[in-house]
Formats: sequence, structure tokens, C-alpha cells
Amino acid sequence: MVAMAHSGFQLNELIPAAPAASSWTRFIMQFEPAEFTNWIDESESWKQTAYVGDWSPLPNKIVVQGPDAIRFFEDISVNSFRNFGVGRAKHCIQVSSRGHVITEGILMRLSEDTVKFTGGPIYWAEYQFGKGDYDAAFTQRGGEDFIIQIQGPKSLEILERATGTSHREHPFLHVLPITIAGHEVWALRQGMSGELGFELHGDGAYAIEIHEALLAAGADLGVRRLGGRTKMVNHVEACFPTPIVDYMPAIGDEPEFAQFLGEKHPELAFLSFLPSTGSHVPTGHDDAYRDPTELGWLKNISFDHEFIGRAALEEVVANPKRTMMTLVWNKDDVRDVYNSLFEEGTPYEYMEMPRALFDSFAVDSVLVDGREVGVSTSRCFSYHFRDMLSLCSLDLDHAFPGQQVEVVWGSPTSRQKTIRATVAPAPYKRDNRRVDLHTVGGGAAS
Repeated sequence: MVAMAHSGFQLNELIPAAPAASSWTRFIMQFEPAEFTNWIDESESWKQTAYVGDWSPLPNKIVVQGPDAIRFFEDISVNSFRNFGVGRAKHCIQVSSRGHVITEGILMRLSEDTVKFTGGPIYWAEYQFGKGDYDAAFTQRGGEDFIIQIQGPKSLEILERATGTSHREHPFLHVLPITIAGHEVWALRQGMSGELGFELHGDGAYAIEIHEALLAAGADLGVRRLGGRTKMVNHVEACFPTPIVDYMPAIGDEPEFAQFLGEKHPELAFLSFLPSTGSHVPTGHDDAYRDPTELGWLKNISFDHEFIGRAALEEVVANPKRTMMTLVWNKDDVRDVYNSLFEEGTPYEYMEMPRALFDSFAVDSVLVDGREVGVSTSRCFSYHFRDMLSLCSLDLDHAFPGQQVEVVWGSPTSRQKTIRATVAPAPYKRDNRRVDLHTVGGGAAS
């Protein structure tokens, strides 16, 4: 990697050069172009054609191999592993001893005794493996491997062109070996855009070749490269709550783990000075922590095995308080925020377009009759729906479509505005991830 002037941050060298890029955004500890065409064009790509996007900066790419590989992840995950056969993948959630989400990501079973976990910058698995006694080897691939997404209605056709083979028999949430540009990679069928899509995993030494093969295969189909400015809009439209954006990893629940991070991973010091912004006033150091039910992940919890945090989650599941919904913000109230920029006096806080990223943990109060009933995060503008949307961890009494709420926009020290909002389902957009591949146009490659 090439070091940038900003201490600790680097350029992402696993993507093709973008000489036309004039601005850059941060993704974890690396920089990537903010836009390749423009953010509106790119945000439409996953509904109309397809995008090629890069998630290689995710620092946790863990391979655990050995007879106890599955047992290790059972010990630290809320998920059931009863039907987790070779070639399967799952959204794997890990919680603290107090039941708060500490990390989560994708777990793929590559062989009988080999699994790979990819996720954000919280090294909980590394810490727990070091404490345990497992008949397995733990390897951190980190910056050595790439993660490339091809997402959208044309993604299957592009992948088939790039590989020269049919992929019509690829089940949802399964990972299979494929060959692109002469290199074998793992192809996970998932759909982080809420659309048909695949995520490719492999050795970073040939990441650029894979990118270029996909872009060439989709050139006449309207494929786009996905820039950092609009990258996370689909996380709101398709409801994928994200660490550091929609919740903070519950590091403070585990003092010994916090000490481990400080000693082994000092690059994460930025988490300690990430400011909390927005109208919601924290009630304590753990105010930004969430249990899985508050993030809409109740269905992922299984008590068919012992795991860290089980006792705490049993109490939560017996009496859940909140779940995840979408808020659709009132257009006239949003317009008032922008109109204030053209009026005399102090304007309201600016709403970055399409959304703000990674500069703070932004949380706004959600009210009903003046009482806080939830918190709003990930405020963004969806060009596709022409709406300002946000995710909302909302009291169950009000978590139904059509419920009217109010979002308080602006920090307590700024000029604040109460914005009307309507509760909507999460995900907000239609979930097209599980489409029958035999019905998708384009024709399988011969």
C-alpha cells in the first residue's frame, strides 16, 4: 500500500487507477475515489444495470482451518450452525457478555474444516481464539485479500461473460469457486445492494485483473464503478445496519478486550475520538451499543448452542424493546433545511448529499408526542425514491408502517428543526436478492 500524508491512512492499491477522480473518501483506513462518474449515476447502477465496487479495505479477513473451526465460531456467534454445510455462508453476529453487538460479518464454509470470516475493524475473533484451546489454525489475511462486489440486475450476465461459464445454479448465500482472468476466486452470492449480486474473494495480487475483467465484460451493459460518496446508500435502502454508522461496537463491555486492542491494534485509536453528533444526547458510555434485536436481527439468534452473551440475550429476546425500521422524512421539512442556507440568520445544520460517512457517529432523536421512542441513523438521500431516508431503532409500540414520528435535526448547540417522518418497512426497497437465476435475462455463457 502507498502511504498518504494523513497519518495511518493509505490509498487502496487493489483497485484500478482512476485518473479522472478529483476527490477521495475514507473507507476504514484507506482512501478511494468519491465518484467515478457522479453519485446519482452510480446510485442508479444497482437498480438499472450493475456496479463493480471494492470492499477490500475491510481489515478482518480471517481463515480458521482445522477440526475445531466450526466449534470456535459456534462459541462466539449467536447463529445456529446446524445446517451450515460446505459451500454455505451466513451473516454471523457476535456479541459481548452483556449481549451487545461487538462485531458481525460474513462467514463462509470453504471446506469441511475451513471457514473464512470477513468483517469490520474489530478483532474480537482474534482475541477469543487466542484465549481458547482449539485444534485449528488462525490466519489473518487482512490486506492480502480482495473483496470485490458485482451487484445489480446485470451482474449475472457480467459474471458469466467474465468467466465464460454459466452460474444459473448458484444458490443464494452459497460460496463456490470460479475462475476469472485465469485466477480461481471464491464467489459468494449475496446482494448487499438488495439486488441480485455476487461478492468475490481472492488473493490481492490479482485484484486489479479481476476488476478489469468485470468492467470489460460489462462495458456495453452500462456497468459502473462505485465510488465512496454513494457506496453506503444501498445500506439504507436495503437495511444493512453498519458498525460505526448505525451502532458502535461494544468494546467498552469487555475491558480486557479493549486493552488487547490498544496493544495489538493501535490503528483503531481513531474510534476513541470519533465524535458523537446529532440531536440525541447520550445517556452513558454504552448508549451507542445495540443488541441484535434493536438492529432487526432477532431471526439470527439461536439458543441451540452455548455462546458468549447467551444469558444476556435470553433476557433480551424474552422482552425485546426495539427493532429496526425505515423513516421517510417529510419533503417540505427537508426543503426548509436547505432553504435556510439562502435566508438571513443562522441556517440549520447542513445535510450532506447523499449522506455523511465516517466523520462522526451521528444519531438523532425520534419523538412521538415529545417523548423519545427511538434513534435515527444513516440519514441519506435516495435519488431512486426521491426521498430522504434513515434507519431507525424504534420502540416496538411504534414500529409499524404508517406511524407518524418526528426527527429532531441538529445538535443541541445548533439551530434545531423538528422534521416529520413516516415509519416504513425495513428494507425499504423490494428485496430482489433471491431472484431465480433461470429467469434472469442475458443468457448463460456457453
